[in-house]
Amino acid sequence: MLQVKKMFKKILIANRGEIAVRVIRACHEMGIAAVAVYSDVDRGALHVRKADEAYPIGPAAAAESYLNIQKILDVAARSEADAIHPGYGFLSENAKFARACVEAGVKFVGPTAAAMDAMGSKTRARQAMERVGVPTVPGASHGLESLEQAEEVAARIGYPVMLKAAAGGGGKGMRLVLAPQDLKSALESARSEAERSFGDSEVYIEKAIVDPRHIEMQILADEHGNTVYLGERECSLQRRHQKVLEEAPSPIVDPEMRKQMGEVAVRVAQAAGYTNAGTVEFLVDHQKKFYFLEMNTRLQVEHPVTELVTGFDLVHLQIRIAAGETLPFTQNDVAIRGHAIECRIYAEDPDNNYFPSPGKITLLLSPSGPGIRRDSGMYEGWTVPMDYDPLLAKLIGYGTDREQAIARLTRALNEYFVGGIKTNISLFRRILSDADFRAAKIDTGFLDRLPSQKQHEAHTDGDAKATEVPAIAAGIFSVLDPSGAGVTERTAGFSSSNTKPTDDSRWKRAARREALR
Repeated sequence: MLQVKKMFKKILIANRGEIAVRVIRACHEMGIAAVAVYSDVDRGALHVRKADEAYPIGPAAAAESYLNIQKILDVAARSEADAIHPGYGFLSENAKFARACVEAGVKFVGPTAAAMDAMGSKTRARQAMERVGVPTVPGASHGLESLEQAEEVAARIGYPVMLKAAAGGGGKGMRLVLAPQDLKSALESARSEAERSFGDSEVYIEKAIVDPRHIEMQILADEHGNTVYLGERECSLQRRHQKVLEEAPSPIVDPEMRKQMGEVAVRVAQAAGYTNAGTVEFLVDHQKKFYFLEMNTRLQVEHPVTELVTGFDLVHLQIRIAAGETLPFTQNDVAIRGHAIECRIYAEDPDNNYFPSPGKITLLLSPSGPGIRRDSGMYEGWTVPMDYDPLLAKLIGYGTDREQAIARLTRALNEYFVGGIKTNISLFRRILSDADFRAAKIDTGFLDRLPSQKQHEAHTDGDAKATEVPAIAAGIFSVLDPSGAGVTERTAGFSSSNTKPTDDSRWKRAARREALR
């Protein structure tokens, strides 16, 4: 029997970009007013335009705006918001913020501060998992106190080993050590980076799993003791420990393995007294043995692929759980159907060491059509600031099977054109056309082995055809709808009579150059 509590009237979204837009849309679908906050450089951002109310919170520096707890709570009080959704990143896994929300009388849409504390330290999380019998990677569950202790543990578990920051994330404070003579310098640099990144120099040691797959399990837990798992996501395609492309389900997980991983994930969540949406991450070796890695106590960037294969709206469910409702379904109601793949579209140049590419978006042609979902925070004319994570949008392809999902996503990538800045769209074309990816032969080292753009172009003729599409589209746009071009380009592209575009306009040349690079 569904237990319905009083729903929120107004939710403040303590975030920006595509995830803020995503949460605002969920609020509006549920009849809830949405409040945006924005820094000085985000005044014209899409999430500000979509919200019912928007409030400035200070300079571009995140520490002075999106990470400033008091400023966020002040806006919550001024706007009379009765809940705060943190999105991902920024304050989403900050236990101090979760406690401050409770003290201010505002509901935090996420887990309790105590659950965050339990999972916030990797060493404490390992200790908790060992107590309930969850498999962990062989190693130490406490911070290393000396080089001699590190040498003793490494000799016991065998090289290669991995040093990790206890408060880590995103690859910070992480070092792979292949041989004993490299351990001392690696430990010193890992501790130093951990202190700089997290204000905590604690580092621990694990056996390095060579070329593992990174597979995670989505869980949901209400505040009445019900916990379910919603299937896994394959997140092995990473660059410097940052996920680039995700898919659901994992090509190597069969129903029996899914059940085993899911039940372990539920035990992890229950051991932490966890509520709301969370993700339990595992490393999987070549024998398909899986080991607990960590738990992310927030909504994941890659949540859309789970939504597409399960049919559940995770943001809706987050809000309903926070409002005190019971889960409206049981584990037996969860069914996986079809396949979904997500590409993270970044403002960066993959052929120039992923150099950031902030700037004005002068032309935007967005893909659509069967099986395509696009979660985006950009629009034509918007200037991408250089102050934050460069994620522009998430492009997700869905099909009845993996082959159809790849085909639809490839088609959508060929339709996607972002003018004025560089993006990593070309990288995804390479990934999706790679024979090993199509055969699902992937692991965390896949991108390091992927041929460069020049090597790729030398071995395929399809890519050249694909990159012609946006260039042709840009040319057609200039003739049929000059107003669709950016202001600067439109001015530059017309003759002095202003009656028709010149054949050799600057903006058209720029569009072709962007598409063909």
